[in-house]
Amino acid sequence: MSDAPAGTSRKIRKRAIWAVALFAASVVPAIIGVGIINTTAGQANIATPFAFGLWAIGALFALAAAFPTLRHWDLLPAQTRWIGALPMLCVSLFLSAALVAATILHA
Repeated sequence: MSDAPAGTSRKIRKRAIWAVALFAASVVPAIIGVGIINTTAGQANIATPFAFGLWAIGALFALAAAFPTLRHWDLLPAQTRWIGALPMLCVSLFLSAALVAATILHA
């Protein structure tokens, strides 16, 4: 079996790390935007789009890590496979859980 193209593992690792960092950075503005912490309406109005923006950029990085991971799945080491796939799996799990919770709460 041949190896993946040169630099593929490094690109996947960098993109996955950025995805996780951006997801983590979106947590505090999301907490402020939802109103868990006492803030003014102006602060909440700024924090919510900021949290969504960080999360959306993180999702783009997760996709950018997932595509080459899936493309070269058989050629990559197991650790790189997990690193490349987990950010997107976490996003899809979060969205699925949010949809189920919204459905249950709405009913």
